[in-house]
Amino acid sequence: MKQVLISVIICLSFIFSVKAKKPNVVYVLTDQWRASAFGYAGDVNVQTPNIDKFASEAVNFRNAVSVCPVCTPHRASLMTGKYPTSTGMFLNDLSLPDNELCMAEIFKSAGYSTAYLGKWHLDGHGRFNNVSPERRQGFDYWKALECSHDYNHMAYYENDSPEMKYWEGYSPFAISREAQNYIDEHIQDENPFLLFVSIAAPHFPHTNAPEEYKALYPESEIKTAPNVPDEMVARIQKELNGYYAHCTAIDDAVGELLDKMKELGMMENTVVVFTSDHGEMMGSHGVRPKSKQVAWDESLRVPFLIKTPFNTEDKGDVIQAPITTPDILPTLLGLANIDIPETVEGGDLSWLVKSPDPAFDRPALFMNVCPFGNEYHNDEYRGIRTKQYTYVCSPEGAIMLFDDINDPDQLHNLVNKKEFARLQKSLNKKLKAELKKIGDKNFKNREFYLDKWNLKLNGGNGRVVDYSGFRKGEGVVQSPSISKQYN
Repeated sequence: MKQVLISVIICLSFIFSVKAKKPNVVYVLTDQWRASAFGYAGDVNVQTPNIDKFASEAVNFRNAVSVCPVCTPHRASLMTGKYPTSTGMFLNDLSLPDNELCMAEIFKSAGYSTAYLGKWHLDGHGRFNNVSPERRQGFDYWKALECSHDYNHMAYYENDSPEMKYWEGYSPFAISREAQNYIDEHIQDENPFLLFVSIAAPHFPHTNAPEEYKALYPESEIKTAPNVPDEMVARIQKELNGYYAHCTAIDDAVGELLDKMKELGMMENTVVVFTSDHGEMMGSHGVRPKSKQVAWDESLRVPFLIKTPFNTEDKGDVIQAPITTPDILPTLLGLANIDIPETVEGGDLSWLVKSPDPAFDRPALFMNVCPFGNEYHNDEYRGIRTKQYTYVCSPEGAIMLFDDINDPDQLHNLVNKKEFARLQKSLNKKLKAELKKIGDKNFKNREFYLDKWNLKLNGGNGRVVDYSGFRKGEGVVQSPSISKQYN
């Protein structure tokens, strides 16, 4: 009897200790995977069975948007919970300032171990140079590289070693295996962990997807979106062959990671996120493939699936209320019961994750402070997403208004139409209110923000922060800094 009692006490103690432990967090970030390109989202072409299954078990934020749909700005906003106008991180290849309080630093202060695998793109010291440990923003375990899309010969640096190494084979598979190894080694740790898994695909180039996956998508059988012009269809089918191949390969890699977590019983005390940093236009509205930065859905909207220990009954819930990038960090902190620092500007939606409400709505702010590269000619903009509408303004006035429920392909721009004047006025008021919160109500042209943050773009056709110069030993690090007072 005594032995039985001792066994019961030990079991109860174990249960209580597990419940008391803060949840692990596994964050899977892909690159340029638009929200529509999944089986669960209705894409008739793509095969994503593992992520589809995960969607049926998770909470799906159907209207998740990238706060600034391009790599570095999204990642900076994700790490800080702040808007690009508040950090100056609105261009690719900038160096995130050391004084920004970031995700891993906050989790570390709450007792978490931190690990980062894959693409970083926040260092601004050249895409192939080592991100030195003091610039890793609180991530301790490290197998990562600033930026590469050479998926079959992907470089990385490991922890304190200055030696450039290479992932074995196709990098999404290799990074998934490394994530599984990390979990195997740390699942029994007393402290919880934050594991960030950053996969650089399905970002172009699409020709380097594994051949066996490309064979799944004969070009002539690929159906393009209704908003792709007829004259672009053949070109888009060719590009989608590799894009979808990357998607299905990543689906297998993510599926292996999820299977490992289930095998180890991790789901009972882990927050798991699957998402992307931005989308991919792929010919929609006549915009060339490989493009993002613009305010149409294909660029702006991203997958955001989150599974938590709190959603044991609400499986497969779809939340229509939008979420934008700065909301993600405070939401994760809320789910982990960690105090949210005052520096964070996004909203804590952990309550909505725990109790999904399909009727709830909110405006989610997004922007492009300074289009660059091939998009330099486009307007700067600020916009909001609600569960039904997309509304966008340039510094000169309103430029987009779409009813995303009745016009999901955004074929009919309602802006400045007399019959929608009241709706436009209401949405404009909401946009101004969101901008006022971050001190950007009367936003200006790009030159103002470039000057304010002491940033420069290359002239000519480049119009980018020069990252290629680092390979010649001529690179100049640009990190946002305000040197004078701006209103």
